[in-house]
Amino acid sequence: MHYTRREFLTTAASAAGAAMLPLGSALAAATGAGRAAEPARWRRYDVASPEGQQMLVSYARGIEAMLKLPVDDPRNWFRYAFVHFFDCPHGNWWFYVWHRGYIGYFEKIVRELSGDPEFALPYWDWTRHPELPAGMFDGVLSPTDRAYAPFTGNLKLFTDYIKPTMAGYFERLDDDQRAQLKLRGYTTFEEAWCDVNGYYAAKQTGLTGNQAFAVTCAARYPSKSNARLDWRSQFAVSRLVVGAGLLPTHFQAESMAQSFTSPVAPSHLVQPASGQKFSILEGYPHNKVHNYIGGVHAIDPGPYGNMTNFLSPVDPIFFLHHANMDRLWDVWTRKQLAHGRPILPEGDQAKAFMDEPFLFYVDADGKPVGPSTAGQYVDQRRFDYDYGPGGYEGFSFDAADRRRLGASAEIDGQLHAGAASLALPAATVRDHQDDAAPLIAEITMERPDELALTREFDVLVNAPDDVTGASADSPYYAGTLAFFGPTMPGMQMSHNTTFALPLPKTLRALTQAANAKSAAQLNIRVVPAGPLAAEPVKVQGVSVRPAG
Repeated sequence: MHYTRREFLTTAASAAGAAMLPLGSALAAATGAGRAAEPARWRRYDVASPEGQQMLVSYARGIEAMLKLPVDDPRNWFRYAFVHFFDCPHGNWWFYVWHRGYIGYFEKIVRELSGDPEFALPYWDWTRHPELPAGMFDGVLSPTDRAYAPFTGNLKLFTDYIKPTMAGYFERLDDDQRAQLKLRGYTTFEEAWCDVNGYYAAKQTGLTGNQAFAVTCAARYPSKSNARLDWRSQFAVSRLVVGAGLLPTHFQAESMAQSFTSPVAPSHLVQPASGQKFSILEGYPHNKVHNYIGGVHAIDPGPYGNMTNFLSPVDPIFFLHHANMDRLWDVWTRKQLAHGRPILPEGDQAKAFMDEPFLFYVDADGKPVGPSTAGQYVDQRRFDYDYGPGGYEGFSFDAADRRRLGASAEIDGQLHAGAASLALPAATVRDHQDDAAPLIAEITMERPDELALTREFDVLVNAPDDVTGASADSPYYAGTLAFFGPTMPGMQMSHNTTFALPLPKTLRALTQAANAKSAAQLNIRVVPAGPLAAEPVKVQGVSVRPAG
């Protein structure tokens, strides 16, 4: 017997009481508290399961139909990708809820156009299967298929095909939509198109790494014979990282070690004024998987495949990747409810989060959804689906399981010569090496400017000065900081970014200190990852604290 999400929410919310939930009775109503339990109409399965593989057949039919639609139909395959291009939030607390709406409407479109009323989008559980799923290299499920060539064979083909239509669409946007795009940095369509073709108008030069368009033959880096994630990406989807991303007990907190989501921002189309921050799951597995599929490192400095930029939905793997991100949000939500903890912002923050307008969605008929708000998408009931079995079901969130680390204070690093140094007490080191919550390093660096060729950076701990890179078996490797997408036109040139990384127990500095039962002196450096020569990275700040 299994319980649907609606049944779980009904039971948990009733047991905890409406007072335990943010927004009180209003959210209780939204999540189904007090209603009769009903099974979800559709279930999303792991793509590796027989049910998930069956769904790929309908998925391919839906994509074929979307490719054949006229370019002025908003359900056209490339037109739908432009919804993400214009409107997607990253690095703020609307990341999860906006993408829930985006893939939810997409699922309805495929259900309609494939002729399969039972279609439910499968998810790619890279936590259990760190390779591109079987079937995703076949036919239109790969953006390198010949079916895409008439549209993406070269940039001129794509420009002639879609630019006039998109320019006309831009001119017909209403005042509210134009105001949101202005926040994103697009006051004219030509400014937006520069992010399609990778042209940086301010310096009159092309930037291959920022080109959202990808030619057919290079639209995706992995191939059927090379489907496995590279070692950096495998680390990004490991139990250490994903488990740490699920540990926070707050939907949003100032510290990314304690926050499930990225920070509060004035709008879903801008970053926080204090600088960009990434929560663990968004900044690490989300960004890193995007980049690897697009070919970061393998084909530096680009042009990359679709997945590295904001036209990433042109690659069909995008929707399976984001279904898994949505599933992890669902896992976190159900565990929060099981422990009587809040699942959304509380107090004064709640209204700002729930009322944020989303203005660019289109429905299964190709009609604009019209103004909707984030609050309409916090519950899966909007699209009437739940998830089949996947990784991290039953993952422990009980703070009591985390022992003394839960009371440990944040430790700030001292900056010197572009690196940071700090000391971890012996008790903290000992507990970290035991089966307890991991320590999280929050590392702030200045985001490379628009002309930089490197978008990923390795974190080294206590590496000798002559070690300038990492390898899969390095005892100094603590993780990779991965930027997804180009620098937006509205960003300031000196824009600090903070990433949260769980520290591996295998770091030599920690194992040596644990064996000696002594404090650990950590020196943390950030170095460009990949084959290209790049300037040294100056660390702007480092702190270490327990997850959750």
